[in-house]
Amino acid sequence: VMRLLTRIPCLSHLIYRGIHKGFMQALGGKIRLIPIGGAAMNPEVEHIVMKAHIPATIGYGMTECGPLIGYEAPDKFVAGSCGKVVDRMEIRVASDDPCHTPGELQVRGMNVTTGYFKNEEATRNAFTEDGWFHTGDLGIIDKNGNIFIKGRSKFMILSSNGQNIYPEEIESLLNNHPSVSESLVVGREKQLVAIITLTKEAAEEGNRQALLSGIQAEMNAQLPPYSRISAIEVLDGDFEHTPKHSIKRHLYK
Repeated sequence: VMRLLTRIPCLSHLIYRGIHKGFMQALGGKIRLIPIGGAAMNPEVEHIVMKAHIPATIGYGMTECGPLIGYEAPDKFVAGSCGKVVDRMEIRVASDDPCHTPGELQVRGMNVTTGYFKNEEATRNAFTEDGWFHTGDLGIIDKNGNIFIKGRSKFMILSSNGQNIYPEEIESLLNNHPSVSESLVVGREKQLVAIITLTKEAAEEGNRQALLSGIQAEMNAQLPPYSRISAIEVLDGDFEHTPKHSIKRHLYK
């Protein structure tokens, strides 16, 4: 119902203005900036945040870079991005077409680490031959300098026809489904399998197979043919997480 109401121009303005007022009051009414990092924001949540003019912006960084790599002011922030490269830092995409073909994001600058303490091998592996730091993230940079991260290089799955598949993008769709709590996409025998945990309400559904078939059909309708899900499995219990609350991917295959 809310989605339909927000498509009506007059009502949409009133709804988003109410969201803005309620949100800002809940935080004391004097918030000027809400920086967000650590993971991509749910696209629907990001859309609401931007339409409601909440002063939030999504940045990009890592400890080795002191830590900020990308940032943009809320009024200039582009949806789906994580800002532009910050001052004192350079960034490049290891790709023949950096605006359209994802490649590893590599950085250099005065705030980038010079190496790992007493670990020469890790230090050597962290840099390209010409001195750029490997972030391990795959992405593109548009003509205006906005950084768009597609996923981690070590998680990328190569399809049978040579297409690059970024499981994080599929997981973002899955996690947006009202019946899915968390998800992980893995490659098995040249097929994509989604491992999910269900919300409490969905777990109590009587016909689980029908529920999973519905989720699969809904997701595949939004995905290109080469990255469609072949099967969905429900995990008993919860995923194991790192201290940063990321799923420990290596435990699930």
